[in-house]
Amino acid sequence: MTDNARDDSAYDVLIVGGGAAGLSAALVLGRARRRVAVVDGGDPRNAPAAHMHGFLSRDGLPPSELLAMGRTEAAGYGVRLISGRVGDVTHTDGRFRARLDDGSTLSALRVLVATGLRDELPGIPGVRERWGKDVAACPYCHGYEVRDRPVGVIGAPHLALLLSQWSRDLVYFPHEQPVTEEEHEQLAARGVRVVTGRVNRLAVEDGRVRGVEVDGAGSVLREAVFVTPRFVPRDEVLRALGAERLDSGFVAADPTGRTDVPGVWAAGNVVNPMAQVIHAAGQGSAAAAAINGDLLMAEMEQAVADRRALSAPAERTAHAARHRTSDPLS
Repeated sequence: MTDNARDDSAYDVLIVGGGAAGLSAALVLGRARRRVAVVDGGDPRNAPAAHMHGFLSRDGLPPSELLAMGRTEAAGYGVRLISGRVGDVTHTDGRFRARLDDGSTLSALRVLVATGLRDELPGIPGVRERWGKDVAACPYCHGYEVRDRPVGVIGAPHLALLLSQWSRDLVYFPHEQPVTEEEHEQLAARGVRVVTGRVNRLAVEDGRVRGVEVDGAGSVLREAVFVTPRFVPRDEVLRALGAERLDSGFVAADPTGRTDVPGVWAAGNVVNPMAQVIHAAGQGSAAAAAINGDLLMAEMEQAVADRRALSAPAERTAHAARHRTSDPLS
């Protein structure tokens, strides 16, 4: 098919999800001169956060700015960026066909899913309202910003132990989770105070967390609170394609992101709940290189088969001519 006659809905690679993983993959594949489409719903996991941290050369950058820069870079290499959601993906006749929420369709030889996850937060009043601000989950992302301040941790003793690196004014609230003798000993050794009782709500005043209200203990002054959400992968596309799920609830993928579904890769939080932004970007890049290599091998095999098919009639003709020349009765 010539460029003038090409199908504008047919691609080498369809990337579902335009976060750090998806855009990094798109950049690598675009530079590899692949036809790439990225479909993104526009609701990244880290949207509530004002800044992201730990990303070399981009520390403190608003997440939205990183994505805007990534989209510009990918588009510069011919990547098509589509706002929308993939509702259904099927695999027939060697191509994946995706139907978008606006009714349009795309097809591709390979699919990379980079749709991330959603954080299912504890149902404590005040947590969702302050999520990504002074309520957080990752010390490596937000610990430095609350250093030496009064910090609370709800329901995650390992998180309290880790955060003791950033603050010596630390209170652990078990909430509805019993504390073992070993945990008590470890927390005490790190100078973490334990306040038992059910957490009723976070006290929020003037748009800031001011304390943690606990049954039987009143309000404990805190300026930041850490919780552990339940990580729920946005893996509907992967599940629809029949990808295997591990006991963790996440789809299995090898170090390059290849799933057990031929032609399907996954990168970022959709398969790795612990991946920070910089990790997700690296995983997207690795998946892109693997996808390009897979496409190259398929193209080479097809080219060899085509070459053999074209040379077969000539070889038969030459063989017949040699046979007639050597046959004294011919």
